[in-house]
Amino acid sequence: MRSSARGAAARGARRPGLRIAVPALLLAVLLAFPGLLPDRPGHLGSLAETALPWFGAAVPVLLGWAVLRRSVVGTAAALVPTVVWAVLFLPGYLPGGDGARSDFHVLTFNVGGERTSPAEVARQVIGTGADVVALEKVPASAMPAYERALSAAYPHHVTANTLGLWSRYPVRGSASLDLGGAWPHAVRALVGTPGGDTAFYAVRLPSVRVRADAGFTIEARDRSAAELADRVRGDRAARVVLLGDLNGSLRDRGLAPLARQLTAAQQEAGRGPGFTWPAAFPLVRIDHVLLRGLRATGSAVLPDHLGSDHRPVLTGLRGSGGAHTT
Repeated sequence: MRSSARGAAARGARRPGLRIAVPALLLAVLLAFPGLLPDRPGHLGSLAETALPWFGAAVPVLLGWAVLRRSVVGTAAALVPTVVWAVLFLPGYLPGGDGARSDFHVLTFNVGGERTSPAEVARQVIGTGADVVALEKVPASAMPAYERALSAAYPHHVTANTLGLWSRYPVRGSASLDLGGAWPHAVRALVGTPGGDTAFYAVRLPSVRVRADAGFTIEARDRSAAELADRVRGDRAARVVLLGDLNGSLRDRGLAPLARQLTAAQQEAGRGPGFTWPAAFPLVRIDHVLLRGLRATGSAVLPDHLGSDHRPVLTGLRGSGGAHTT
C-alpha cells in the first residue's frame, strides 16, 4: 500500500511539470518556426508573425507557474522558449550601426490624414535634418499646403495621390506606380544623392484589419506587396531606398517578397524593437526603411507629438563598402 501511495504521489508531482512543459515547448516551436502555422483560416499565420515578439510575454508566466509548483521539469521546459526568444530578439537591443559618418539622412512618416497640421509636420520634419523625406497618407486637399510648407527646405519634390517625396537633392524620372487598387500605392523617383543616383520609393500599402468575420484581412496588401517586389526586382538602379508604411511587420509572410531582396535599416542599424504603430503605445513596426546598395549607419523611431497614429523613422545612410558609390 505504501509503495502504491508513493507511486501515485510521484505521478501527481510529475503532472504539473507536464502541464507546463507542453505549452512551453509549443511556444518555443512557434517562436522558432512561425511559418509552420497555417495561414487558413483567417490568415492566422500572418497575424502570429506580426505579433511574434509579444509571444515572449508568456515566458515569465510559464516560469512563474513552474516556480510556484516547484517543478524542475516545468522550469527546464519554460527555459526553452526563453532561450529561443532571447536568440531571436535580444540582438536587436544591442547598439546598431558601425559609427560611420552618414552621407545623407532619410525620413518616412505617415502623417495620419486629417489628424495633423501641414505647418506643424513641416516644422518637425525640417527639424530632423533629413535630406530626403517620404510622407504618406497626406490628404489630397492638404497637399498644396504641405508643398508650400516644405518648399524652402526641400526645393525638389514629387507627389501622387496621398504620397509625397521631398528632397534637398535634384529629383528626376518620377512615376506613380499602380500596384492594384483604386489609387497609386507607391511613387518612384531618381534622386541625385551624394555618391550618385538613387531610386527612391515612397510607399503606403493597402490597410489591414482584424475582423471577427474575416480574420486578418491582408489580401489586398499582399497583392500590392508582391507587385511592388516585382518592380523593385526589375529596377536597374544600383542604389534603392524604399520608405513607407507597409502595413505589416517584415516577419509577416505576406511581405516576404520585399524582405528577401532588400535590407531593413532597423535590423542593420537600429536599436530595440523599433515599433511605430500605434503612436501612443507602439506595438508593431509597420513603417520601414529598406535598402539595396546602401548601408544604414543608424536608424531611430522618433516621438510624434502631432496627432498621427504613426511615429516617424529617421535613418542615416552611406554607400555600401564604406566609400561613396559611383
